[in-house]
Amino acid sequence: MAPRLDYQDTASIAAAAQEVLGHTGGTLDAVFHNGAYALPGPLEDIPTDGLRAQFEANFLGWHDLTRALLPAMRAQGGGRILLNSSVLGLVGMKWRGPYVATKFALEGYADVLRMEMAETGIHVVLIEPGPIETAFRRNAIRQFDTWVDWKSSPRRAQYEASLLDQLHKGGGTKTQWPASAVTDAVVTALEARRPKPRYRITTPTHVMSIARRLLPTRALDWVLSKG
Repeated sequence: MAPRLDYQDTASIAAAAQEVLGHTGGTLDAVFHNGAYALPGPLEDIPTDGLRAQFEANFLGWHDLTRALLPAMRAQGGGRILLNSSVLGLVGMKWRGPYVATKFALEGYADVLRMEMAETGIHVVLIEPGPIETAFRRNAIRQFDTWVDWKSSPRRAQYEASLLDQLHKGGGTKTQWPASAVTDAVVTALEARRPKPRYRITTPTHVMSIARRLLPTRALDWVLSKG
């Protein structure tokens, strides 16, 4: 039975790490961080407590678990830390600010941790998917309903005209890739003798990675505003 682990609950993180290491005799080859959710909406309508909760679940809890597991990896002389990022860790898009902020933070975190672990045998890898078939939107709607008081927003007319419809029906690309696209990359990262720092998954992620490097900021803003 898998241990209970809630990235927003520090006690559960410590208990889960202890339980797993107890079962393995104190060794651990890899950890794959993948627990995250989105709180959609214009940033001016996102309460600070909602943003704080988003960072606890999508970023700070990951750091907490990583620190709990690093001593075991150091002791055995190696390991792998896989962090599931997003195309929204490469570029920002309107109405997704809290999620974008956590993924941008994660990208920088992984780059620094990778350099700091370079001489330990511990590899740090970013998995960067685009649209994947999950319950992501359904979970995001629940967070929106919990945190966003759209009826009191200066954008109320905009919500009624389009934003609520976008939230429930989705925007941007309608194509989604199966979860197996991510698991394939994860398996590759786990089995490679020297894994790549980043594994980009789905066409939008590859396209946005190139666009971010080549397009001026305002041109990229225009492209992203269409999606």
